[in-house]
Amino acid sequence: MPTAPQTTDELYQALQENDRRPYGRPRTVTAEELVDAAEQFAEPVPLVDALFELHEAYTYGSEPRKSPVVFARLLTLFDEQPDVFDERRRHTLFWRFKWVAGALRELPEIPLASLRQWLKEMRDRYEKAGLGLQPYYGEAFQLAVHVGEDTTLAYELWAGRPRTRLSDCEACEIGELALHHLAAGDDERALGAWEPVLAGKESCQEEPARSASYALLPLLRTGRIDRARELHLAGYRGCRRNPSMSREVGRHLEFCALTGNEARGLELLAENRSLFDEVDSPLDLFDFLTGVEVLLQRVDHLGHGELPAAGYAGRTWTVAALRAEVRGRADDLAARFDARNGTTAHTGRRRARLDRAPLLESLELTLRTRGLDDVTPAVPVAAPAARTAAVVPESLPELIGRARELDEQGHPDAQACWARLRTLVAARDYAHPDDPAVGPLVQLSADLLTDEATRAGEKDDFATAAALHEEAAGLYEDAGVPGDAAIARACALFAAAEILAQGEGVDGTEVKVAALTDAHASVVRLHEETSGLAPYQEARLLRLRATALGMRLQTSGSEEHVAPVFAEVDLLHAFATRHDLVGQISGALLLRAGTYALSGDLPAAVTGIDGLLGRLKEHGPAWHLPRALGLRGRLQIGLQDAQAAHADLTESLRLAADWPAGVVDAARLHGDLAEACMHLGRPDEALRHLTRSAELDLRGGSRTDAFCTYSNAAQLCLDLGRVEDCIALLDSLLAEPDVTAGELDDRLVAQLRLTRARALHAGEDLKAATAEFVSLAAESAGWDDDPGSHAMIAAETAVLLGESGEFGRAREVVDQALAAHARAPRYEQLSNCLRELARLQAQQHGSDGLADALAHLAEAGRIADEARADGYRARGRSLDTALAYEHGRVNAYAGECDAALAALEKALTLLGDPGQEEDHAGEWAECVRLAGAVEGIYMERPAPALNRLDAAVSRLTALGHTEEAEPLASLANRLRDGG
Repeated sequence: MPTAPQTTDELYQALQENDRRPYGRPRTVTAEELVDAAEQFAEPVPLVDALFELHEAYTYGSEPRKSPVVFARLLTLFDEQPDVFDERRRHTLFWRFKWVAGALRELPEIPLASLRQWLKEMRDRYEKAGLGLQPYYGEAFQLAVHVGEDTTLAYELWAGRPRTRLSDCEACEIGELALHHLAAGDDERALGAWEPVLAGKESCQEEPARSASYALLPLLRTGRIDRARELHLAGYRGCRRNPSMSREVGRHLEFCALTGNEARGLELLAENRSLFDEVDSPLDLFDFLTGVEVLLQRVDHLGHGELPAAGYAGRTWTVAALRAEVRGRADDLAARFDARNGTTAHTGRRRARLDRAPLLESLELTLRTRGLDDVTPAVPVAAPAARTAAVVPESLPELIGRARELDEQGHPDAQACWARLRTLVAARDYAHPDDPAVGPLVQLSADLLTDEATRAGEKDDFATAAALHEEAAGLYEDAGVPGDAAIARACALFAAAEILAQGEGVDGTEVKVAALTDAHASVVRLHEETSGLAPYQEARLLRLRATALGMRLQTSGSEEHVAPVFAEVDLLHAFATRHDLVGQISGALLLRAGTYALSGDLPAAVTGIDGLLGRLKEHGPAWHLPRALGLRGRLQIGLQDAQAAHADLTESLRLAADWPAGVVDAARLHGDLAEACMHLGRPDEALRHLTRSAELDLRGGSRTDAFCTYSNAAQLCLDLGRVEDCIALLDSLLAEPDVTAGELDDRLVAQLRLTRARALHAGEDLKAATAEFVSLAAESAGWDDDPGSHAMIAAETAVLLGESGEFGRAREVVDQALAAHARAPRYEQLSNCLRELARLQAQQHGSDGLADALAHLAEAGRIADEARADGYRARGRSLDTALAYEHGRVNAYAGECDAALAALEKALTLLGDPGQEEDHAGEWAECVRLAGAVEGIYMERPAPALNRLDAAVSRLTALGHTEEAEPLASLANRLRDGG
């Protein structure tokens, strides 16, 4: 807190601001400071309110040792100055007796006799105040459950009594009833009791998140798997990183461990690492640690004990080491509680959780499905999936010869040979064969550098690729193999051109075209100047020449660049045919089809690919089949034959699985399949392919591409209404190390956060959505190069603040949006924002909010004028029409019926005839309906209102808009019935 409040008004403002903060140390520290500030005032009421805030912060910040101390001060103040406590404060005080009872249970150092004495104090106080005892019996029941006593009588004394004003909320009591049935082994009865809470009909601060965590395993045991998945996603979000809900976090970790989602469990554990140190409640910590141990035990049993795990701060943990540490601490806590309670209840409950067997072998919890192998650092070269693994010769001379032979063919199995050779050469005792057929060590070193350069190029690391190819070329020259040196140098030239082609700027296209033209000319010269080339070497140079010109055509799109590509492709094809180089023949035909596609002749491209596929099936090479099918699939998308595209791309992916990773760009195939699925109206399938594409890019090191694809997937997920899936996906991405370390592009991260904020809003988590939007608005204010995005974010933020009733803050953010809009106009977004704020102001405050609402609409009017002058056209109805309609709504909310009806008449004039379009007809019908309601109900003029409505119904019906006419007919019938 920068400065202590100097007045009680400042104190209450600070208390209000602190109430908006999440529970945890920052909120608690501020609450402590506000108590100190309140003690300076002569009035006792501010101190009472500050103590209530501190007591709440300790309770929900999981600091039970401090909670009773603060409550004791409040109780003393009540005894000494009861008049200070009005009805609301008195109610709060007696309500919180229960909080103290809960806090004392959580501390094993508090004797059991003291817990019972506090319950007696609570009972005496309630009886003296004339309050019902059901809340007291509720605490007595919970103590019996905690201790492990027979709860039959305690349950009946509590559950059999009628509720009072001080009873726990309906949601919490339902949770306790369900847990009672669960402890008795009756899953069905427990889930039946829980239903109102799990369905959202009853809720409170901790519900339904608390009950959801306990319902997960009963749902699985009773076969309600989809419901369990749904509640895991929504429930976890309600308790993540919250010290007072660490028990619930532990239950979600346990759920992951028992459903084959150990990798997600480790991810969630990392996200909640702070709980190891922030949870001060021994009972909460005991439950949390037991859930953690269930997860770590499962991972360890699966043979992954050496995986990294997030644990206590100050050291690096493996799963096995953290499991041992957690086990020791949890065993100690169980023993302390059992010693205090005189039972073995906590040890028994802990053992029951640890002894549970997995309930499902596999359950897809999130869109980002990952296994424990994905947690392990990626292996550079993946083994073939379906085809028999490459046979790597044992003899070193044979291995070197086999690697070079496969490399000449472009065969994927060369990867395994080079990987084995790299390991052997790196060993201290490596002895190079003295064999003329093998050549000197310097030649093998050049081979390995070339393979490494190729891998770097596949990851778009062209600077590394160019340097490695140049180094390899020098070694090849030293080894006396000029043909290989020429190829390496040509590859270096090509990689250097790729670096220039990646550049950006005003003349970016010209620079790229020039770079590729120069690269082609250089490779031609190198080709002509190098003698004694073997056929496979000459074919590679010809392939590079044709590829350079193909990329130039792709960059420029110029018709003049088409013929040179075909000329080079013809040279390659003729040469490869003459020397029977099947891989290069296929490569030439792929290049030819691609050139037809780039020139706009898609049918010719498909014909070429069809011919190539026939040849590949007969002559090979087989590893070119998935690539050719992938190209045909993309061409079919271009020809708008999504069904054929889907078939080709699916088959391409199936065949790609037979070869090592990297032979085919599987990430692109999944991306193309997603596009085909969208054309076919199968968005859920598209979503699966998008997430698969992104994860493959992520594992392959193309992180920016991966996050962009994941961003698209998240937006599609949100569009499909899968809100919790969207949030879970984005939470997982935003927890990635390079994101948390600030290494990923900040605008891309902002886009992910923006989508998450919108998803939170769609999921009706207004508080979390508003907090995220406010944070994004503050950050984007510094985007001097992109004021338009700030205007858009600030506009959305203002609307959410308005929905929360914080119109003062909303006004401040709107001013930021307007300032950014002046630099980069966002007419529609700002107009929408101002109109919505006007509606919210009038809706929430009626006539008292009319002046501010009309001020917002006046600004929206100025924006509409600017848009009209600038020739801007809105995507839907015009800004003027939308503004007129909003004037109607706002005035109607404020009771200004004449002004409302006049505005709606204007809106109808601007809308014109309803026409054939459904969207336009719907807007027209809604405008008529509101005008009819204002005139017929609020102005009590049913006759003209009925004339308006009947005419509109007839017009809509004649145009075939029967659905749009129904609300108008319903309102007309209501008016006729006198309602």
